[in-house]
Amino acid sequence: MTNKVSVNEKIKIRQAGIKNVERIASLCEQLEYSVTNQQIEQRLTKIKNNDAHIVYVVTLEDEYVIAWAHAHICDSIVIPIPAIILGLVVDKDYRHSRIRRFLMQQIEQWASLAGCDSVLLRSNIKRKETHLFYEKIGYTNIKQSLTFHKKLL
Repeated sequence: MTNKVSVNEKIKIRQAGIKNVERIASLCEQLEYSVTNQQIEQRLTKIKNNDAHIVYVVTLEDEYVIAWAHAHICDSIVIPIPAIILGLVVDKDYRHSRIRRFLMQQIEQWASLAGCDSVLLRSNIKRKETHLFYEKIGYTNIKQSLTFHKKLL
């Protein structure tokens, strides 16, 4: 069953707090990112006072978190200052609502006020429906690349 959130329903977008750790971790699991509550708490604590980062949560009236997003202002030699979306997850029961759009608008507003020139994001190649959403709200696929990872000891 999919819950629908209308534009008129009371949702809030606010900065994430430690009390949201468990729900953020749970939402990560929905996109197959395996993280613990402790890891989320440590990471959120580390960046919470860093103005180059923002972590938002979207809550229903009862404070139940149905989405989160993390963006970071990245100084770059190659391009003007972008904000990079490092994560954005909407609960599977709320994905076909306007939550993503509201969250993206909030990040874009934050980035603009912070002096960013653009917003960049990466999306897994298998998430085709998500790609269509980003294109619909004005984002352009500018590059396709591979992501390499090396675990450090």
